[in-house]
Amino acid sequence: MAWKKPKYNKNDLNKAGQILKNENSSDEDVAKATEILNNWRAIHSYPLHIFQMTLKNISQRCDKGSLVAQRLKRATSIINKLRRKYKGRNPTMNLSQMQDIAGCRAIVKDVKTAKNIYNDYYLKGNLKHKRVGKKDYITFPKNDGYRSLHIIYEYKSDKGKTDYNGLRVEVQIRSKLQHLWATAVETVDFFTRQAIKFNDGVPDWAEFFRLVSSAFAINEECPIIAGTTLNEKELYFQIKKREKELEVIHRMEGWTHAMKFFNEEVRNKIKGKVKFFLLELDILGEKLSVKAYTQKQEQKAINDYSNLEKRHKGRTDYDVVLVGADTTKDLEKAYPNYFVDTREFITELEKIIKKVN
Repeated sequence: MAWKKPKYNKNDLNKAGQILKNENSSDEDVAKATEILNNWRAIHSYPLHIFQMTLKNISQRCDKGSLVAQRLKRATSIINKLRRKYKGRNPTMNLSQMQDIAGCRAIVKDVKTAKNIYNDYYLKGNLKHKRVGKKDYITFPKNDGYRSLHIIYEYKSDKGKTDYNGLRVEVQIRSKLQHLWATAVETVDFFTRQAIKFNDGVPDWAEFFRLVSSAFAINEECPIIAGTTLNEKELYFQIKKREKELEVIHRMEGWTHAMKFFNEEVRNKIKGKVKFFLLELDILGEKLSVKAYTQKQEQKAINDYSNLEKRHKGRTDYDVVLVGADTTKDLEKAYPNYFVDTREFITELEKIIKKVN
């Protein structure tokens, strides 16, 4: 396929970012800035393709049941990140600095496998690309409870696709339990209009997920959030108490029931060898539209993605995402928050609650 080529320089990117960051920018300026953003995002497709293939090969070698998926960051997420304030300070990030425009993720059976991939194949591996960052959020979990392993690379080629040199891709590796926690957070964020994922959620919900993260960490024999003082018995009691107050299980089961429209009829529309899925979630209309694309149709998928984002700009009752996965089954497992399948998270939560006498 014909991969999208870079059309703009670093200065163009950062000017576009400033326009998108400013909520008072004119419609004309925003339209031009959005065009630049879309090109910037689209050109990450080729490096992402390379890193995704590498991650898939490695993870399959270590865990036959692993899942690997990829995604290009949503325009709304990019803009929100540009506008985000850190510790009360005004936003300072430039568009050209953003390191997670493109990302691929491996979900493996346990922490031991995740760390094996991270240490032996990436930190000690011989990838020709330049590693520019790494974060071990398993050994040092985020304050909100997030746990995963991240590595950021700059694509580098001495010949061939040199146009993409310097573009960055984020590689994530996490255990299945860590993945269940993260997607449960995203599901709650979407249905309750919160931003727990970005430390801007309702305190009771945020604390519930902090507690559950620590319980999951104990289950996996990993460090819990720094500063946590509850013993194991108290931790489980607090989780049970907050689950009851927030009606977590009841709510999640209700969301799953309400979104049962994604059924065999939708699945049957997805035929042939597909590589990309464009998901359009209408929460008020209780409708999930899924459009499939082959590898050769990647550019069309990216264009359709951009057009849908324009159509739903500013709406909180819609969510649009373009993801890459090999089968619909892999897609559902890798992105359960878009299919509202929180059954496995509920199962793990019920195990914790049963430990309380």
